[in-house]
Amino acid sequence: MNDSESMGLDASSKDNDVHAKGAVFAGVDVSKAHLDLAFTGTRSVAAAAQSGRFTNDAAGVRLLLAELQKCPSLGAVLFEATGGLEREAAGSLCAAGLAVMVVNPRQAHDFAKALGYLEKTDAIDARALAQFAQTLAGSPKFEALKMRLPEPEQEALQVLVTRRAQLVEMRVAEGNRLARAPKLVRKSVQAVIALLERQIKALDGDIDGALKAHFAEKLALLKGLKGVGPGTQAALMAGLPELGRLTHKEIAKIVGVAPLSHDSGKMRGKRTTWGGRADVRAALYMGTLTAVKHNDVMKAFHQRLLANGKPKKVALVACIRKLLSIMNAILKSGVPWNPNFNANKIA
Repeated sequence: MNDSESMGLDASSKDNDVHAKGAVFAGVDVSKAHLDLAFTGTRSVAAAAQSGRFTNDAAGVRLLLAELQKCPSLGAVLFEATGGLEREAAGSLCAAGLAVMVVNPRQAHDFAKALGYLEKTDAIDARALAQFAQTLAGSPKFEALKMRLPEPEQEALQVLVTRRAQLVEMRVAEGNRLARAPKLVRKSVQAVIALLERQIKALDGDIDGALKAHFAEKLALLKGLKGVGPGTQAALMAGLPELGRLTHKEIAKIVGVAPLSHDSGKMRGKRTTWGGRADVRAALYMGTLTAVKHNDVMKAFHQRLLANGKPKKVALVACIRKLLSIMNAILKSGVPWNPNFNANKIA
């Protein structure tokens, strides 16, 4: 999906080639107002006058779904992540049983450039997405790339966490204004800050209630693990449902803290981290800052990396990855956190 960093394309994969053979693939370019639809091959949309364009609202999504359901050999539908504008359409198609993928815009744009699409219009973008969908269907990663609807509890928690982050951002902005606000408007800024503080406090209560009601069993396993406070817990439960289900390497890639190779021939490039789920990574960053000070396991690991000459930023990212790996192992095994366990065995 949009945070999967390694597509692993393999055109020689016979199983996936058979799966994709004879199928038609669709691409949907998303904007605030419209959804532009295109198909691979000669498949055409309802009316030439409409040119595959639907409004980006509930009514338009219903028409889009009806158009896609006219195609019995539909293999998959591809969207690119557009800051949430694609969420309603992609979710509705997925709920209707269609194979839906949502990819990182950078990957979609690079693919379009590789195809030679130099012009950029909504219709061209949709056509490139349809061809990208066909290519991804031939990948051994196809099943992993398919969208899966979140559990209602996770979706509700994500809404609360997202809203809290918005209010915190607004509070920071108002705090910056207060520092240089003229005397005439200082009271106004202070009143807004006070209102935001009350709203954040209320949301903290809602988030805490949601965690206790629906995620208590998982969080009980992490009890006592320093660096995994309420904010980090909420971000993980809302934004990383795969935690405890994948290997430590796979979960690190999803979050965007896995060192990725950059080699070619005899050249061995510098390993770097990029992509992934920024909101989860930000929460883990703050948690890790606490962990390397107060968690004996993480503190010793961090100091060893620095003593070996690792730059501070590299050492901290490695600590984020280790803390994430520890949590992944705990939830996968069902064995509660034990500070005496030899966590150094976890990569």
